Amino acid sequence: MSVSAAPARLRLRITAAAETAVRSGHPWVYSDSVLEANRPGRTGELAVVYDHNDSFLAVGLFDSESPLRVRILHAGKPQTIDAAWWRARLQQALARRAPLFDEQTTGYRLIHGESDSWPGLVLDRYDTTLVLKLYSAAWLPRLEAVQTLLQEIIPCERLVLRLSRNIQADAARQSPPRRDGEILFPLRTPPLAEGPVVFAESGLRFEADVLHGQKTGFFLDQRENRREVERLAAGRRMLNAFSFSGGFSVYAARGGAVSVTDLDISPHALESARRNFALNQHFAAVGACRHETVQANAFDWLEQATVKFGLIVLDPPSLAKRAAEREGAVYAYEKLNGHGLRLLAREGILVAGSCSAHVPEAEFFEAVRRAARKSGRRFVELKSTSHPPDHPAGFKEAGYLKMLYLQVS
Repeated sequence: MSVSAAPARLRLRITAAAETAVRSGHPWVYSDSVLEANRPGRTGELAVVYDHNDSFLAVGLFDSESPLRVRILHAGKPQTIDAAWWRARLQQALARRAPLFDEQTTGYRLIHGESDSWPGLVLDRYDTTLVLKLYSAAWLPRLEAVQTLLQEIIPCERLVLRLSRNIQADAARQSPPRRDGEILFPLRTPPLAEGPVVFAESGLRFEADVLHGQKTGFFLDQRENRREVERLAAGRRMLNAFSFSGGFSVYAARGGAVSVTDLDISPHALESARRNFALNQHFAAVGACRHETVQANAFDWLEQATVKFGLIVLDPPSLAKRAAEREGAVYAYEKLNGHGLRLLAREGILVAGSCSAHVPEAEFFEAVRRAARKSGRRFVELKSTSHPPDHPAGFKEAGYLKMLYLQVS
């Protein structure tokens, strides 16, 4: 009886431009940059990239269907990618977060994809629940190994799997099939209740819909901006447009806002905002703050509104999902913030945000400044912010988050 040999290691050669990019630390090799392969690759296997001198350049996860053909795990001198290597990478990511949080904050990011050398994978903590989100099908064949490693290293009561839309069909074809919102651990029959998880952030309490909510259940990347809004809120009427579950509003209430208005098109999001206020009624300032919710299209509502606010947060969903939408997004940001500026009271503060990776920071800030100039009012820039320390942006395309704070002078 013959025994079939294991297939040879997948070897790739790439263009000179891609080689330069990998040497400089860029974590992606695009499909059109691959010049040569020794055989067809399988999604999830390791691909070794060689340079023009036939020397080792990098190793990464291969995805046979994605335009991002290889997600780089390591570049430089050759290393063995084994269980010990993965364990060390996880412990490095955890060590970066260890000094950042205490018991007042039990919701934060533990692994931030490429910037933590886990390309296409993020891991968030919500108290005793971990949420693993995959953005590349290359992780699906490795899911059980990743799950085992996480359970060995990070104590948790529940591990939830979230899948980006582009890989859900691939996940359904796995053996066993995988689905978005699946509880990987613990395995129980009947399954655990599907209610939200409650976690702490800066001493406040919030719920996260870890099974079905946006991202992994909450916008953890805005933590530092929420803290800044709390500092600015005293004595002001606040509008939180595109409010989602009211995170900015709860902080503003604790900071002494007279009233807060959550504006969102989703009734589900507004219900969550009301529950988050209820979770924090033990703070006297939150209990004293008037909380209103408005279900409407925020763009339409802002254009028609006449009421004035002392603090306005405009943090819309991404307005440019792809590079071709960049120009339209810049125009939309200018128009949106123009409406917000019009609704500011004297000495009012506008917090303008963008999470569109395809809109560079400089273009977004200039769009907001143009809106300010066109308003005819005088403004001062208080500050600008970007990524929090648990969401590092280690390469150009990772830099999606930017906020600009303006005040009527």
